[in-house]
Formats: sequence, C-alpha cells, structure tokens
Amino acid sequence: MNFNARARKPRIALIATGGTIAGTADSPTDIAGYSAGQLAAADLVAAVPQLAALAELRTEQVFNIDSKDMSPAHWLILLRRVQTIADDAEVDGVVITHGTDTLEETAYFLHITLATTKPVVMTAAMRPATALSADGPLNLYQAVQLACRPTAGRAGVLAVLGDRILPAAQISKRHPSAVDAFTAIDALTVSASDAQLHSLAPQRYSRIRLPDHLQALPPVELLTLGAGSSPALASAVVRALARASLLSGAAGLVLALPGNASLPASWETAIEQELPHSVPVVLASRCGGGVSAHRPNRPSNWLQSSTLDALKARVRLIVGLGAGLRGVRLKRWFERG
Repeated sequence: MNFNARARKPRIALIATGGTIAGTADSPTDIAGYSAGQLAAADLVAAVPQLAALAELRTEQVFNIDSKDMSPAHWLILLRRVQTIADDAEVDGVVITHGTDTLEETAYFLHITLATTKPVVMTAAMRPATALSADGPLNLYQAVQLACRPTAGRAGVLAVLGDRILPAAQISKRHPSAVDAFTAIDALTVSASDAQLHSLAPQRYSRIRLPDHLQALPPVELLTLGAGSSPALASAVVRALARASLLSGAAGLVLALPGNASLPASWETAIEQELPHSVPVVLASRCGGGVSAHRPNRPSNWLQSSTLDALKARVRLIVGLGAGLRGVRLKRWFERG
C-alpha cells in the first residue's frame, strides 16, 4: 500500500501508560475495587473494533501503572517517546491512554514541552474495562477520532473524556469517581467544528525545550495551606528542598494559598527568612480558577501563578527549572504562562 496516497486512512500511534482504562475487576458491577493497568494497549484496541474504520493504528506500551504512581521521571520518558513518534513523517497523530488521577499534570507537562503541530490527544476512563457501561471504549474511539483531525494539532495537547474535548491548559479533575469528573472552561463537545477547534489555539501556552542531556527533572514540592496551617511545615519543606537542590542544582516550592493567593503573615516570615533566594516559590490560589492578583515589592524569587492552578504551576516550575531558567529569565517565562 502507498502510505502517502491521498485516500489513505490517518495513521495514529496509540501509546498506553496504564490507568483505570486498562483496569480490571472480578465483577462487572465492581467499579471501585479494581486493579488499574492490567490490560495492554493491544487489548484496548481489540475491545473497540470500530477503530479500524477510523485509522491505521499502531500500539505501544510505555508504562502500565496506576497514575497515582506517575512521577516527573515518567513524564520525561513519555515526553521523549511521544516526541520521537510525533517526529515520524508516517504518523499523523498520537493518542495517549492514562489514568485519571494525575492526567491533568501529565497533559500540561506535554503541552508545554512537546514540539509538534500534529494532534496529541489524551484519554482515560473513570470505570475499569470490565465494568458495566465502561466509559473507556467510547473515550478511546472519540480520542482517535479527534487525533485524525489535523486542526486538533493547533491547540496543543487535548484530552477527550465524557463526550468533551478539554484543553490541557485548563483541564481539572473535580470529582473522585463520577464519569463526568473532568472540567475545563473552554471545553468543547466531540462534535466541535474545525473552527471551534481552531478557537482553542490561543490556549497553546509558551513551549520550552528540555535539554536532551537532562537526566532528571528538578524537585518541586507543593503545599496546600488551610486556616492556621503551621509555618513549621515550611521549615520542614525548606530543609528537604535544600538537600534536593544540592543534588539537582535546582529546586522549587509551590504554595496553594487561600483566596487571592494570600500568604498568611506567619508564613511570610518563615518563607522569606528560611528559604534561600535561589529557590523560587510560587504563590498560587487553592481556588483552582481565576487570576491571582500581582503583588509588587515581593522578594525576587517569589513568582505569581496568574491563571494557573497550583498543580499546573508546579508542573510549569519543574519545566522551567529543568530547561535551565533561573532568576529573571525564569520569572518572565513562568509568569508569561
């Protein structure tokens, strides 16, 4: 067959990483007591024979884990594999299956590090593959359907879940078990037109290239503050970051703060006095949406998260530090997002 023939089907690479979509349970009615990451990529495809009418699929198993165990080390491996596949002239799009627990973090990481104009679509499931009314097969079908559309590549990484197209820059998991667990302000239906997909193009956040020689991503911790949270937590994290920075050459901290990213006075003293000025600290709102106010006259290593929620702010800081940005360069790139 001439793969370059005009009438050919799109060639889509399916990369599987595990998760509930590949999970199994002893009973079809058990949607809680299942084991994630039990089925291989080929099994997922075999369960949806209708995929053959959409595209020529090739499958690859990169990991087979519960996404609660996903880490920045996995992100780096996944990024390099997806980049290699996307650079292949004989691949038109990429679909990645993933667990739901940390999908939003992996999606945003790929969104700001992948260099491709081809569609990259993530999908997942809230119910295991063995469940009655499992949502994985339809999610997978619709993800491949979207990856077959070149226009989808203009918006960076997208996710397809529950009949919705969700931009990686906005996607959030808002329910622990409901099928419609994910939200995004600019979500589209899977029947969205090319013009509607094109409207997501401004959501393509500034990309940055990670060095090929990078062996590990820098450690960045995330703390969520409640009313009366003890500043002693800051001290403990500062000590851990100091040790980590000696090993990696960089480290960072993200604080998920009340309201408008408001730092309690007791914490302000602890962070300013104990955290080395070489370690960036991001002030993010724990509200999960909106724009946090810019506050002048803060230490130069304090960064504002702007529209990013705390999880995505952590991902962005990890990437910026991994790319070798420091000081003013890091602040400019980080706050541009």
